[in-house]
Amino acid sequence: MLALDKFPTEARMTNSLNRSRRDFLIVASGGGAVAALSAVGHSAAFGAIGRSDKPLRAAFSNGGLQSTWCAQGKAAAEYWGKLLNVEVSWFDGQLDAARQRAAIEAMASQKWDFVAIQANNVGSVTEPVQKMINAGIPVIAMDTLIAPEGEVTVYSHLGADNEAMGAAITEALITKLGGKGKMIMTQGPLDHTGAQDRTKGFESVVRSYPGIEVLDTQPGDWDVAKVARLWEAYLAKYPQIDAAFFHSDDMALAAYDVMKAHSRTSILIGGIDAMPPAIDAVFEGRMFATVRNPSCLIHQGAIIAGIAAATAVSKGGGGVPGRVITEGPVVTLERAAGMRWLQDQFLM
Repeated sequence: MLALDKFPTEARMTNSLNRSRRDFLIVASGGGAVAALSAVGHSAAFGAIGRSDKPLRAAFSNGGLQSTWCAQGKAAAEYWGKLLNVEVSWFDGQLDAARQRAAIEAMASQKWDFVAIQANNVGSVTEPVQKMINAGIPVIAMDTLIAPEGEVTVYSHLGADNEAMGAAITEALITKLGGKGKMIMTQGPLDHTGAQDRTKGFESVVRSYPGIEVLDTQPGDWDVAKVARLWEAYLAKYPQIDAAFFHSDDMALAAYDVMKAHSRTSILIGGIDAMPPAIDAVFEGRMFATVRNPSCLIHQGAIIAGIAAATAVSKGGGGVPGRVITEGPVVTLERAAGMRWLQDQFLM
């Protein structure tokens, strides 16, 4: 891992949730966001918001550790927690709203210095989260909305602009196709706010290209077995599929295995997350591109924001914004090695 005096100091943040696709692509192509921690950057992490003087107890829950994105986030939270004097306890969401609800209810029965949650489904854990807020426990949302806007007041929400990510990878695929062809989008769960916004991004781009025909948009629900079944049916039904956009790399790679079995590997594949297996797939030509949803950055940021909340650093002017947008670039072959290295250090 990196020595603590070697962290990059560059930080970028936007307060706008409505950045244009063009602006997002400029940031992605420029690479400025690669070393970012937005407003709670590495310079702040070892300055105004630093290692806690006293041990802190934090509870975390993300979508489900079957997902490589979630498993990486857990590793990042535990790594940064150990460095910054935070004991992290995990409540696995198991990619199931009901099971995550039970886990969050168990979380809410205990006392914590702060908690951080990526909800599987919007509104599914509202009541136990509100119970913790009422008890004075700072709650940090990661990636997704815990409840519809205005229903709960979290300390901060750290996550990517999912609509911009969906737009960016769709634009990359369509540009490679020359603006013409037949595409399929495989979504995440329909009640997952990140997936909803990724779909909006996809649709916003496709509307600009009359030469693109969208063949299907069924949800794969982050379930690789379901995705394999969907793609078996697609390959049997559609003799021409030029490109495919997946809301996660895990789903993209599951579909690629089906494509390979049917000798249909000419289909351009784009995904979201830029996890190490997807980066390897970009290196090897199995995927065309992926966009980084910075799991390490989000979970690390939740640790730092939690320390700020628990130690009232914000009262001294080092406050964490209510919304921190964690950006990541489109990862093609040229960027793959650097992105993989940043993830190995739990930075991005």
